[in-house]
Amino acid sequence: MLMFQFRLFAYFCFLRQETGQSVLQVSISLNKVELSVGDSKFIKCTVIGEPVKVEWFNPQGERIVSSPRVALHTGEDSSRLTIYRAVVEDAGIYRCQATNAEGQTQEATMVLEMYQKLAFRDVKSPQEFRHGETAEVVCDVISSPAPAVSWFYQKGSKSRFQVLPNNNLQIHKVTKVDEGVYRCEARVEARGEINFVDIEVVVNVPPVLSVVQQSFNATADYQESVTFTCITSGSPDPEVTWHRKGQQLERSEQYVLNNLEGGRSTLTIRNILQGDGGDYTCRATNKAGSEERELFLKVFVQPHITQLRNVTAVEGSAAMISCVAEGEPVPEISWRRASDGRSFSQDGRVDVRGRHGRSMLTISGVKLPDLGRFDCEALSRIGGHQKSMFLDIEYMPKFQNNQTIFYSWEGNPVNISCDVKSNPPATMLWRRERLTISAEGTANTRVHTTDGKSLLEVTPVSDRDFGRYNCTARNNIGAKYQEFILAQADVPSNPYSVRLSAVSQRSATVTFMKPDSHGGVPIGHYLVNYKEVGSQDWRDVKSHGVQTTVLLTGLEPNTTYEVRVAAVNGKGQGEFSHTESFQSLPIREPSPPAVHGQRGVGKAYRLGLVKQDDGGMPIVEYIVKYKTDKEDQWMTKLVSGQHDFALLQPLQWNTRYEVEITARNVKGLSEPTFYQFFMPQKPDIIDSLFSGLGLGPVVGLGLAGLLLVLVVVDVSCYFLRQCGLLMCITRKICSKKTTTSGKSKEMEEGKAAYLGDGSKDPIVEMRTEEERITNHDGSPVHEPNETTPLTEPDELAKHIFYFLWDSHSTVDQNSIKQKMSTTKKIN
Repeated sequence: MLMFQFRLFAYFCFLRQETGQSVLQVSISLNKVELSVGDSKFIKCTVIGEPVKVEWFNPQGERIVSSPRVALHTGEDSSRLTIYRAVVEDAGIYRCQATNAEGQTQEATMVLEMYQKLAFRDVKSPQEFRHGETAEVVCDVISSPAPAVSWFYQKGSKSRFQVLPNNNLQIHKVTKVDEGVYRCEARVEARGEINFVDIEVVVNVPPVLSVVQQSFNATADYQESVTFTCITSGSPDPEVTWHRKGQQLERSEQYVLNNLEGGRSTLTIRNILQGDGGDYTCRATNKAGSEERELFLKVFVQPHITQLRNVTAVEGSAAMISCVAEGEPVPEISWRRASDGRSFSQDGRVDVRGRHGRSMLTISGVKLPDLGRFDCEALSRIGGHQKSMFLDIEYMPKFQNNQTIFYSWEGNPVNISCDVKSNPPATMLWRRERLTISAEGTANTRVHTTDGKSLLEVTPVSDRDFGRYNCTARNNIGAKYQEFILAQADVPSNPYSVRLSAVSQRSATVTFMKPDSHGGVPIGHYLVNYKEVGSQDWRDVKSHGVQTTVLLTGLEPNTTYEVRVAAVNGKGQGEFSHTESFQSLPIREPSPPAVHGQRGVGKAYRLGLVKQDDGGMPIVEYIVKYKTDKEDQWMTKLVSGQHDFALLQPLQWNTRYEVEITARNVKGLSEPTFYQFFMPQKPDIIDSLFSGLGLGPVVGLGLAGLLLVLVVVDVSCYFLRQCGLLMCITRKICSKKTTTSGKSKEMEEGKAAYLGDGSKDPIVEMRTEEERITNHDGSPVHEPNETTPLTEPDELAKHIFYFLWDSHSTVDQNSIKQKMSTTKKIN
């Protein structure tokens, strides 16, 4: 190459000498240049001669102008072309041209060949694919010449793998098993160039979602909670969200969201209300896709009446009562009247219509009995609710008076009552002969008005005050009036049909019929006159109120009397009836007494005596005879006539008795009354003690027994411990006796006394625990035992103890007397 350039240079010099002109010679340092894409290179062009200018032309024939990537550095006889970071488009033939002053040009060329090193362009790792799709793992590698690409992977079936013309790796129906690291290796054999890249393939599995239970039931307003559960799987792990009515639910006091192990996600709805019912969506989402499931919450709501109002209707019109209730399921509505419990449906004047929680009760031609409370009840299978309303009926005044005629007399005030029932309340006005009586009244009239009632007080002073009076009642529904008559009263007519009954020696009963006319004024009482025949002095007896039976008492036996009756009202006493005569009975023997009996205490029997007719004289006594049914001899018992019972005792057990009772007065004996009774078997001691006793005696016996136990305990304490109340008593008694017996000196000195029989054992004395008990010689005294002889106080206590014990264990009076006698001897 250098030789060629030298020969060329010599040739140009020869030409220049021959012609006498300046000849240009252009040369480039390198005729052929290989450049890698991205590398930089400079090329030098040398000119021999006298060039005026040196220029470079690119492969496209364009003159090269300096730029940041392609730079020119030109001197007097050379020029340097620098290409920075070459690209494939820079390849081609470059010309270096020189021009002299005469315009002659000479050029040299250089061939630039570009080649690409192995390069991986934007190869991403990891590359993610969806499960089941055909995956194409991209390995974008470039080189010049084109590289040979190989793929390497340890797992998987080769049948599903294919290298595409673009060098990418295709995996048919990619699965989770195909996940891993793949190596893409490129080689350029001409240059011995090799490179590789590792690509991680990730297979994303779309979420799979299932629900444990799709629908739930709950009752509102009972603070219930319901938990929805979704179970998800997928890769990567899906994110679970809960939705309702298109809105995603967030954590709150009402909504509790939890993600548990095993892909379980829960939504807990707390304190369920009616509005919480409906569809809920569980949605699972990851890179591979999303899936959702619908869950349904059925909320049952207790029936609740939301609309029911009181209604006011005018009598005769129609009343319409509406009841609206809510609940799930929708409740059925029924009606009931509270006054009589009657239920309503389609019946006569009553019409009930409605459905879906609404009902209208219509009552046509409202009447006063319809007034009152009505109950609306809403029922469903989960409960019920009842609410009440009041139907008020307005009506024009109605007079309640049954009496329209009143009686009085001059100077006697009378109240004429105008009773009115109305709704709303009525105003009342009195008139007399078309003249209105003011509320202040007149000289002999006065008006007293209360709710629904007006009293006209009239004090007649002349005949003109008697006659007709008018009461007018008015409200906004209408007006009514009622007429009253004030008539002059009279005394009653005479009673009649006077009869005498139950006539005895001392009394008689008078009966009679009411008079035909009470004179316009109610009868206050009846006056009965009676006297002995031949006497002029009538005695008066008033009836109790308006009773038509009067008892006459204090009569003389065997005497004739006359009787008459008159009625008395406010006006005065009416005429007497016809006079009737009767005769009282003469004195005679009494009637047989009535007898009833009951068992007494122990061997006693109580006979109750009921006096019948005493014959006109007091009963002096009752003669009671009794005997057993196996004996012939009667026993007699006299009982005072003032007593009402006879007590028979002592009687025999398990025996039947016959009784004959006769009453006696001064006139003689009555007929006898016969009676029988039976005495039962002898009771045991418990029955004998408590039979016939009430609660008081039983409690008394219990207290007595308790007292006896206390006494026994006290005596026991005396013998065993030398203490107790009995010890104190015997000490005092024995102290007195020892004083009189001449032993006081020894007791005062505290010496031991000896028994009369010469025993040397000391008498036991009571001392406190602080006292030291010693003998005369100072040695300690031994405590008494069961063999220690008793002193005189001990003997006394012993007899008292035996006496109390025996008195408790037996009821024999002779034994008690003997014990008491023994006690006296001891004392």
